[in-house]
Formats: sequence, structure tokens, C-alpha cells
Amino acid sequence: MPAVTVDDITVLPRIPVPDPVVARQRPVRGLTDAPRGFEGEGFPVRRAFAGVLLEDLDPFIHLDQMGEVEYAPGEAKGTPWHPHRGFETVTYILDGVFEHADSNGGGGVITNGDTQWMTAGAGILHIEKPPEWLVAQGGLFLGFQLWVNLPRDQKLAAPRYQDIRAGEVSLLSSPDGGTLVRVIAGEVAGHAGPGSTYTPMTLVHATLAPGATLTIPWRADYNALAYVLAGRGTVGAERRPARTGQLAVFGPGNALEFVADRVQDSNAPTMDVLILGGRPIREPIAWMGPFVMNTRDEVIQAFSDYQAGRLGTIPAVHNAPTELQVSQQPEPGTGA
Repeated sequence: MPAVTVDDITVLPRIPVPDPVVARQRPVRGLTDAPRGFEGEGFPVRRAFAGVLLEDLDPFIHLDQMGEVEYAPGEAKGTPWHPHRGFETVTYILDGVFEHADSNGGGGVITNGDTQWMTAGAGILHIEKPPEWLVAQGGLFLGFQLWVNLPRDQKLAAPRYQDIRAGEVSLLSSPDGGTLVRVIAGEVAGHAGPGSTYTPMTLVHATLAPGATLTIPWRADYNALAYVLAGRGTVGAERRPARTGQLAVFGPGNALEFVADRVQDSNAPTMDVLILGGRPIREPIAWMGPFVMNTRDEVIQAFSDYQAGRLGTIPAVHNAPTELQVSQQPEPGTGA
């Protein structure tokens, strides 16, 4: 799990030790296990938000852990061309390579520690797939895709694409020097990440060495979620045990605490946590397949616009798949 690493963590800026007078550690309101499933053309995922109420996730909608999987030659899979409207997709790759192309002209190749941030807004078609050489030779793949909701007045914003290289993220250290903190978007202790977001939010990837403690300041007006992507330890003020594949939902406060177990498994020698939170939008959600809107009529209009070709056209790319796919089924628990 390379993502971004450093040779000497001691040279990085350190997150200050919280002032005990003003720091209010957030308690853990819930801890859930991410069930396994398949996405796109059949690549394995863990549904990190499964079983969690949308009001607890707000402003987020969906989070998939893609892999971890070791592909044999010829096995690697992606997604065919498909539409989106009304939200942003954030794809973060820790191991492996993914190619992206969209009908707005955005696209590129992302690999270890890179992030692509696509604002679907008014509508877009895109495709995500492993490159041909990876399909041919196989290899390790691990990544995440996060869906970030857009408020009503920005649902139909113009589509855009951000290509965030691994070397652009802000790197910090915990006070004990045992945790590497990567700030992809938002701000931690005065250090901002490179991601530009419509919805105010923070996205962080932290790697805790065995026995390390991370206490990170967190805006009181943001919600707070933490997904354990590797290893085990404790989360929250009450130090609840958490392990790979579990999502913690935090209560109110202005600081988050994580402690890695002193003994980790050989296949996961550190505790890796994806920490995210944002300002809740608190608007109605109508969600069906690739469209996240405020009303059912708006979802129906999105399907109509997609079928009429108003969400874009597939660019002419040599050897690119040309089939379009769209799910007609609402996501579980959305009420769409």
C-alpha cells in the first residue's frame, strides 16, 4: 500500500498537540462492517457506507473500496461508459493503475497516491478502466471511489475534472512522529490539500505505525467518518476497537483520535485510515443509479436527458469500449 511515503517523517510539519481545555474528542456513534460486492464489469468492492443512514453521511453519498485484489493476467476489469449527474466522484488509487476518460475532455492515468476529482454537475459520461498492459500482465490493485453530493443550486454546475498527483498532497506528521497524514482536500491544522471542492469538506489518508496515536483537529460544523482500510486499532474518545473494512461514524466534537495496535498482522503492518467529513447539505435526496438529485422528477429528467444524448457523447478513442451502461435500480436505503 504505497500511496505517498517519505524517507524521514521527522522533517514534516507536526500536527500540534490539542489544547485539553478546548479539545472535545468526538465519540463513536456507530461502527459498521463493509459488505463485499462487485461493480462495473465485475471488479470486487467493499461498500463502505452500507447500512449507514444518509443523514449521518451527509454530504457524502457512497464510498467503495475497490480491491484489494491481485489480478492474474487477463483478469483486470473496469467500468464501461456510463453517465452521472448531480454530484462529484473522487477516485483515489493506492496500488495499481486506472485510466479515466470523459465526454467533457477530461481524463488521464492515476496510480499510487494519485486522485482524480470529477464534477459531474449537469451531466457527463465517463469510463474507468485498467490500461491494456495491466490487463495483459496482471498485478495488484487497490483504490477508493467517493461520491460527494452537490447542493441544489450547484447540481447543474458545469462539469470539470481535477488531476491531483500524489506529490501535490500536503504531508504532516503526528506529534509522536508515528503517523503520516496526507491531506488530499480541505485543511488540517492550517495545512490545505490540493483538491478544490464545491461542498466544503476534508479528505485525509493517515498511516499509523504500530502503537502510534493520532489526534487530529476536526471542524465542529463538519460530520466525521473514518474507514479502516488496513490494520487494526482503536477509534474515538472511548477507544473502540476497529479493524480493516469497518466504518466509524463520529458524534459531535472538534477532534478525532486513532490509536494503532502495537502488534499488527504481517500482511497489514500499519493501521491505515481514510478520514473524511464535510458540512452537511441537509436537502432532500432522490437517488437512482448514477443520478443524485433532490426530487424524483429531477431523476426522471436526468434519465430522459441521458437517453436523448444531452449528457454528452463518447469521444472517438481508438479501441475504447463504446457501450453505455446505466443502472435502473435505486441504491439500497436511499428511498429514491
